[in-house]
Amino acid sequence: MSSLAPGRILRPGATIGILGGGQLGRMMVLAGIPMGFEFACLDPGGVASPCGQVAGHTVKAPFDDLDAAAELASSCDRITYEFENVSPDVVSRLVDGGLMPQGAELLATSRHRLREKQALQNAGFPVAPFARVVDEESLNAAIEQVGLPAVLKTATGGYDGKGQAVVHTEAEALQALEDLGPRELVLEGFIPFEKELSVVVARSIHGDVEAFPVAENEHVDGILRVSIAPARIPSSVAVTTVRTAERLAEALGVVGVVGVEFFLLPDGSIVINEIAPRPHNSGHYTMDGCTTDQFEQHLRAICGWPLGNPGMHTPVVMANLLGEEARRWGDEIDKIPAGLEVKTHLYGKAEARPGRKMGHINIVTEYVDQALEFLGDRGLRGAQR
Repeated sequence: MSSLAPGRILRPGATIGILGGGQLGRMMVLAGIPMGFEFACLDPGGVASPCGQVAGHTVKAPFDDLDAAAELASSCDRITYEFENVSPDVVSRLVDGGLMPQGAELLATSRHRLREKQALQNAGFPVAPFARVVDEESLNAAIEQVGLPAVLKTATGGYDGKGQAVVHTEAEALQALEDLGPRELVLEGFIPFEKELSVVVARSIHGDVEAFPVAENEHVDGILRVSIAPARIPSSVAVTTVRTAERLAEALGVVGVVGVEFFLLPDGSIVINEIAPRPHNSGHYTMDGCTTDQFEQHLRAICGWPLGNPGMHTPVVMANLLGEEARRWGDEIDKIPAGLEVKTHLYGKAEARPGRKMGHINIVTEYVDQALEFLGDRGLRGAQR
């Protein structure tokens, strides 16, 4: 193992370890191989995982296995993670060993919705009203504070719409408490937004910051279906959103990339919904629309390289392929109309479960409306609000 400290530049030929074997890790590896890096990953799925299929070395073990983490560390010069739900003990050991420049604090904050809201609020960023819930008494107090309608969410573990429920009445809130508990929950005020936006922003180990253009997102049942970049919003809103994401990266001491999700309100103001300190699903458009994509940028940031140019060269409409949609997509390839350049990215997952992200497509085109119509005709857009 190299004696490089996290603040030192990592040269080609070094090995980067990834905690997690999912599609974000896979795309990180595919971006990093041309940069000259080698990769290892730790995942319970081993070489069958999306990342394990392309990494040079894989440690097959649970995410809380300290011995497996030590094995990964023994062959790596730097370590990162591709999702939040990794063991805090493993992360702390790797941070203490000088291998993880991202540190443990932001990961611990972002994986816990209540701590995340409090950290953002304390740093002066706009968030929805929120309150902690653990039982019926605290739920009633939270409703009094936050109001209804609201969203009751698990403090940890939820993703892609899981672990949360929109509640309009006290009776619905009590039922949601029963369904989601007993565990720590957060009640968030429901935001009547105009659009859902996001920005992926990178901050390097040297403190340099670069943000990608704002994406406009469409969710169905809590799962991202489509991202449109650049977002169809006034330039003043785009500037404010990007600057807010950049300030957040600096205020929270981000190293690597972080996805920042926003709600755009009818008056043109923005509220932060949540953050993810890793490459973000809504940033997949960067793979085919930007000079530097989010995965290369993340590696540049944690390895001390100069950050790349995040500018777009062509608008992109990204659509997730869920469940059996990835298999059916093969029948659509010869039906793509002229003017729509479609790039396919599949993740190598064996089991196609409903709602599971099996891949995505990037439609690289100036004709955004035509791209959205194409997706809608094939059921890849979902019901719109």
